[in-house]
Amino acid sequence: MSEDGGIVVIGAGPCGLAVGIAARQAGLSCVLLDRRTIVSTIERYPLGMTFFSTPERIEIGGIPFIASHEKPTRQDGLLYYRRVAEHYGLDIRPGEEVLEVAREGDEGFRIEVRRPHDTRSYRAAAVVFATGYYDNPNYLRIPGEDLPHVHHYFREGHPFWHRRVVVIGAGNSSVDAALECWRAGAAVTLVHFGEGFDRTVKAWVLPDIVNRVKEGSIAVRWRTRVRGITPTTVELVSDATGAVELLPTDAVLAMTGYHADTAMLQRLGVPVDSVSGIPSHDETTMATPVEGCYLAGVIASGNDANRLFIENSRGHGEMIVRHWAARRTGASSALSRSGGHARASP
Repeated sequence: MSEDGGIVVIGAGPCGLAVGIAARQAGLSCVLLDRRTIVSTIERYPLGMTFFSTPERIEIGGIPFIASHEKPTRQDGLLYYRRVAEHYGLDIRPGEEVLEVAREGDEGFRIEVRRPHDTRSYRAAAVVFATGYYDNPNYLRIPGEDLPHVHHYFREGHPFWHRRVVVIGAGNSSVDAALECWRAGAAVTLVHFGEGFDRTVKAWVLPDIVNRVKEGSIAVRWRTRVRGITPTTVELVSDATGAVELLPTDAVLAMTGYHADTAMLQRLGVPVDSVSGIPSHDETTMATPVEGCYLAGVIASGNDANRLFIENSRGHGEMIVRHWAARRTGASSALSRSGGHARASP
């Protein structure tokens, strides 16, 4: 089944929504596809998560973000972005996983989609990749990582009450998981290959984790790596001494970060830098070298997921739509001058 379209956005996170809003305001047809649901990354955040930013810095579409706290919560965010989507009447289609995007001559793109009960295809004049990175954990690639008690996403501490938990990493996700599990009654050991907590740890959280480690409430193994996982232990190796430790463990939270998947972009012909992981694009328009193909949000940041986030990429939508509308207008004017006929995009 095929459906003609103007712009198709892959991903219905905040930056994808911003594209849809800009398209609606410009009078352009736009469909947003998401394999899960609207702002699914936020939906999968820990239940007690708070944003780095204050509400006004993650607003989109000129709709005020009213929250009950200085730093909005996960629940605040879910409610806000749902209401924004409904306010603008965005055409968002949850549960539609994009399998492939291919050029169709000079006509635009064909987007192949899998849904829970069937498959379909879309035709689009322009396509925007707003796929983020949260679907793709950074795996350790060690024995036992696929065991059922090993998790790369963390929801809440309650299930780990009176259990021995190893948390891998020392960034925000690791710190939040360690503190929540400890408060829920878990015996927590944090393991990290570095010598301290990451510089990106939230300023209002850092003193809490530092004090818990200092008093011994949360154990820590600095300059240590996980070499293997069994159903009952984690094998640790010290970078400093080479000593091996078998730590009895009931659950492992591998908070090792996530990465953008650029394979589909590369198959479409968009070059990706082998070192930085950044897809080739113009930062003033978010256009890639493939005509009609754009990036929105964190997928444009390559391997450094901390470079782009909602606060500094929510403007991508307006940049993309402004550029695409100008290209369409220019193409129509050229056809008119030459006496040619343009096929209208629905």
